Amino acid sequence: MGAEIDLLANYPRTKRNVEERGQTKTEEVRVIARRFEKEFFDGSRDTGYGGFSYHPRFWQPVVPTFQSHFGLKAGDSVLDVGCAKGFMLHDMAELIPGLTVKGIDISDYAIENALPDMKPHVQAGNAAKLPFPDKSFDVVICINTVHNLERELCGVALREIERVARRGAFVTVDAYRNDDQRQRMEAWNLTALTMMHVDEWKAFFASVGYTGDYYWFIP
Repeated sequence: MGAEIDLLANYPRTKRNVEERGQTKTEEVRVIARRFEKEFFDGSRDTGYGGFSYHPRFWQPVVPTFQSHFGLKAGDSVLDVGCAKGFMLHDMAELIPGLTVKGIDISDYAIENALPDMKPHVQAGNAAKLPFPDKSFDVVICINTVHNLERELCGVALREIERVARRGAFVTVDAYRNDDQRQRMEAWNLTALTMMHVDEWKAFFASVGYTGDYYWFIP
């Protein structure tokens, strides 16, 4: 198995009012969010982002970390599983000239509203059935996506990431280390169907044969 490493350490952090969010996140709201349509990306804050727009301050500080960790250079290829509107891929292509980027997302809405320069490189599809041959990409990155699947399909998606990655992979998933973090996660969670203790995740990675790197989202 790969390394537990926070490759998103330079991603800007925002202060989260977990308690307030927990009071508004009904099952009805979660059903709407899990459709990953306009309401999730560009609807109200109750059902998702409350407006999902590009800003360089988010991914541009992170791209050099990915570049250094995986040794990315011109001629290499990266797949973003759960690419949404292609913001991270846009910054990777800009900051690593000559890098081939590709993205896939379950949301037709996100793909239709991707950044114009990324539209030729992104497509709608399912993380549990990646439409690419074995070892298609040097690196596969998947941020807060596979946990949106039920446990069995989450395992399938991790095996798919393993299958199409040549050199390395990195995933982040909803997780917790203690009861307090678990309660915060349950209050904060909007879309994840699989949430586990970090040790459970590590055992799960091993059981499905995922050998890439990983880290946690903990609100």
